[in-house]
Amino acid sequence: MSENKMTFEEIFEQNERRIHYHIHRLNIRDPHQEFYQEGLFAMWNAYRSYQPDKGPLATYFNYVIRHRMIDLIRKQTKEQEKMSLYAQREKVEQDDGNYYHHGSNAYPVMRVADLPFYDGGFWQEIRDKLSENQWKWVKYYVIEDMSVKEIAEQEGVSVEAVKSWGKEVRRKLQGLEWEKG
Repeated sequence: MSENKMTFEEIFEQNERRIHYHIHRLNIRDPHQEFYQEGLFAMWNAYRSYQPDKGPLATYFNYVIRHRMIDLIRKQTKEQEKMSLYAQREKVEQDDGNYYHHGSNAYPVMRVADLPFYDGGFWQEIRDKLSENQWKWVKYYVIEDMSVKEIAEQEGVSVEAVKSWGKEVRRKLQGLEWEKG
């Protein structure tokens, strides 16, 4: 750098358009001049660390400015993703967190009493005749329309165990006399 007799101010006057070029080339909207400042800082660092035997200064400026702006874009994208995830978690907590996930979608869990076909006496009569695991099968498989695999994952048991709950429920309920009406 001792051979370089130009000051940074002179270099800046000659190369300021490079910053604007890269902002335009990367399709960046810069209303708060963040990217311009980042480009200016990158140019200052490139000026300070430039080694003439490695290549032309203009090429080095282009490389450093462009990559510093790309790094800033990545940083801002990560921040936006984190904020979006945080907002989503806060929304779930505000909505009491009662959701079940099917694939990549989340659906609110309806309370059994909110279902249009819910008859408390009918379901209570059935529940009284079943074991706890058999009632879980009725509640999740019949009422909430969950798959056997989802029930097994939720309850921490094998798929075969959930299937056996269902078989027992069917066997018990087939033998019952139902009131007509």
